Amino acid sequence: MEAAPPVLWAGRSREHWLILLLAAGALAGLAVLGLALEPDARGVGTHEQLGLRPCLTMELWNVPCPGCGVTTSVTLATQGRFLDALKNQPFGFAVWLFVLGFVAWAALGHLRGRDLWERLHAVRARPWLWAGGVLCVTGWIYKLWLVRFS
Repeated sequence: MEAAPPVLWAGRSREHWLILLLAAGALAGLAVLGLALEPDARGVGTHEQLGLRPCLTMELWNVPCPGCGVTTSVTLATQGRFLDALKNQPFGFAVWLFVLGFVAWAALGHLRGRDLWERLHAVRARPWLWAGGVLCVTGWIYKLWLVRFS
């Protein structure tokens, strides 16, 4: 006797639907970045096309902040230019991979009938936060090296 397929709309918390909506918004955000923005040739500054200010530390001291190049790398990766994204700012490429992983996790969890809020509470956050912090600092050091010595 086969198990019945999960009902995709029943038995889910409000938080589940918010997480699913967040995943859909993240995917839409990647699509907007990939279609609407042109990666800045400097490797930084792509975010300015969204109406945001230039990086203050770059303007004042020609020193990139930890986020310099992230939008450019995410845009490059979304356009399928993976090696360029990785070369530009490894942390930006990691952010792109994380967003895609989150979207896949949310979609598969939903399709399998799981409550995403309950599943999210089962995740041990500390290792993920440490890994993200190490990737951010490593990407920043790399970007500092690119700006200063390339």
